[in-house]
Amino acid sequence: MPNRPPRRRGRTALLIAAAAVLGIVAGTATGYAVQADRAPTPLPMLAQPGLAYPAKSLPKGKEPEPLSAEEDSQVRTDGDLRKLLLKRPAGARESTEAGAADGWLSLDEYARDFEEPGFMFEDLAGAGFRRAAGASWEQGEYRETEIVLVQFRPSMSLGAGSHALMQQGYMHASWRGAGNTGDPIKGSSNGRYYVYDVKREAGYLPQYRARAIAQRGDVMFDIHIYDTEPISKKDIRTLAERQLERL
Repeated sequence: MPNRPPRRRGRTALLIAAAAVLGIVAGTATGYAVQADRAPTPLPMLAQPGLAYPAKSLPKGKEPEPLSAEEDSQVRTDGDLRKLLLKRPAGARESTEAGAADGWLSLDEYARDFEEPGFMFEDLAGAGFRRAAGASWEQGEYRETEIVLVQFRPSMSLGAGSHALMQQGYMHASWRGAGNTGDPIKGSSNGRYYVYDVKREAGYLPQYRARAIAQRGDVMFDIHIYDTEPISKKDIRTLAERQLERL
């Protein structure tokens, strides 16, 4: 049997299709009309467990005690931030290199310590910079230690954590950082400490440096040690762990 050519879609098929569409539209309209004449169906009752708090306020003297500083770290960090800085070791000499003599650093003062102060000023302000406190001291002939605590306001950007990670981000580069990935700080989820390679320049004493960066809650800390003698990992690690315990 020879193959038949495909049939064309004639007028009859189009009329049948149009009638089918009209039938669907008419049926939908009728359904809406019937539904509109019916009384609304009430929704089932929502399950509501008993309230977990008392209906009346507790009598005076029966209120629960506020959380202590050990139970809520914000109790500590909302106070005088300077009191959370490590104390100057016995025998060390006081220095004011980390900022103002009263221990506070303004946003401008803190931003000026970076290679690009303008960029850092805008970045910190946008991240919710709240305040900063610093301390520094000198030991021996040339060793100097600086500690800065930077606190941020609560926000979606998690300013303290972001700032700490940004500083750690370039530490692996030898031209801007320590040239290594550092080591984790015990007790911290994101803290690391670093020992730099010695820097030598003709006519100058060798320069040794170590740094520790970590964040806890809305506060991050940045510790620097400078010396003309080698700095051990233990020296910077111990400082970092002790500072973390105070936050």
